[in-house]
Amino acid sequence: MTVTQRRGRKIMMTPGELDVFLTTQRTCRVATVSADGAPHVSTLWFLWDGTSIWLYSVVRSRRWKDLRRDPRVAIVIDTGEEYHELRGAELSGRMEFVGESPRTGELCAELDLPEALFARKNFGMEEMPHDGRHAWLRLTPEKTVSWDFRKLSSL
Repeated sequence: MTVTQRRGRKIMMTPGELDVFLTTQRTCRVATVSADGAPHVSTLWFLWDGTSIWLYSVVRSRRWKDLRRDPRVAIVIDTGEEYHELRGAELSGRMEFVGESPRTGELCAELDLPEALFARKNFGMEEMPHDGRHAWLRLTPEKTVSWDFRKLSSL
């Protein structure tokens, strides 16, 4: 029996494509739920470690306060200008707080790899600069949706 797939399934990224996409992109949009229930969206640099997305957030931000109260989050990473170039992913789930807050550089083995990769990717440095204003958030997605409109030309 032949099953007709929805177009969304035909344009989703394979796990390998998604991993490469998330590893090479730099900027994401983070959607949180404010105290009054309204959505709040902000932009950040991120790191994908193959399993989780890491954010280095200002701890006095509205985003941080929202996540302390309600850890549910949706994160979108996308690229492309023309319709047939659009690619992206939405990752959602519950955010975790990792390490001290704010981060001052105390030893934390769980942060060794993300900090080294983030510093290299976003600052061109070997070590993470700590300013006493930021701290780490990690999302291991419960749900991931992806799209690559470049695949439409082959349908």
